Amino acid sequence: MTQATARTTTGTSMNTITTAFEHAQALDKRLVGGKAHGLATMAQAGIPVAPGFAVTTQAYEAYLRHTGLDQRLAQALGRVDREALGALEACAREVEAWFDEVPLPDGLMAPLAQSYASLCQALQMTDVSVAVRSSATAEDSAGASFAGEYETFVGLRGIAEVERHLRRCWASAFSARALTYAWKNGIDPLAVDMGVVVQKTVHARAAGVMFTVSPVTGDRSRIVIEASYGLGLGVVGGDVTPDRFVVAKVEGHVIERVLGDKHIEYLSGQQATPVDDERRALLCMDDAELTALAKVGKRLERLHGAPQDIEFALDRELPRGDNIVLLQCRPVTVLPDRKAPGRAADDALMRFASGVLSAASR
Repeated sequence: MTQATARTTTGTSMNTITTAFEHAQALDKRLVGGKAHGLATMAQAGIPVAPGFAVTTQAYEAYLRHTGLDQRLAQALGRVDREALGALEACAREVEAWFDEVPLPDGLMAPLAQSYASLCQALQMTDVSVAVRSSATAEDSAGASFAGEYETFVGLRGIAEVERHLRRCWASAFSARALTYAWKNGIDPLAVDMGVVVQKTVHARAAGVMFTVSPVTGDRSRIVIEASYGLGLGVVGGDVTPDRFVVAKVEGHVIERVLGDKHIEYLSGQQATPVDDERRALLCMDDAELTALAKVGKRLERLHGAPQDIEFALDRELPRGDNIVLLQCRPVTVLPDRKAPGRAADDALMRFASGVLSAASR
């Protein structure tokens, strides 16, 4: 898949609108945002990620400029009472309606459609099911993670759905929650450029999160993995307790296995499916999968030079040994206070609960 471009309003130059993870430009965080940058880094290091492409921050900027939403947003944010939740929520609803009502101009729609068609062709699938995920320039940074502040939508088919939910991802930069978080961290919401990731939906047999440092004790010699059947929606809603595993980082073997309570699973969308008693009594990952996943985690920690918080899935459509797909990689922004490890553990688990793997389409 190659990058797609479109002419600027002057017609004299070309802007990058979409780019494949494998392209050198996808390593420019200012162009694609934090999430896409992380995926591109993994893809170009030979680490498996779900196939897809990034819609760049240039597309976002061009959309706002072409539609005049940049000026309307500046006026709306300038007059809103930042301390009044009701006012923030009313502002967010107004902004969301603006994005819903204004489609992409042809100069942006054509490259998006081209990239989606190329993805379908590469996978030999018609209207491949995809996830559309925010990838802001301020997202997944060491200073402010923005984890869970922006939107993710899964299970979308066809270019019309992709285009509509692309705009909804952009609009999520101005939700009441995102605005509050940005201002609290001294960030101007209008200065945050929004990239978006479009990826094939992973049909997960199991899914979870891996920390290359213990989120409970801060022990860097341990890799902690939590996983449940299907997608991660049950963890977000508190419906299931995931299985928990600990792998010795140096030796590479599993040293702890704790069975969770996985009585339901989400195979797609938001519809829960009961798990039969036999499967419920089994761990959702075996030792071979755990050690293979831990090796990938160690590679990513070396690559980034710091402990990592990694979201993964085991794709049920792929054979064992080739079924690990990584969905996101970001630095662990809060290491435990050894005097109060419980708070650190809660923070780490909340990051998983708000992550894209567990996000449902709305």
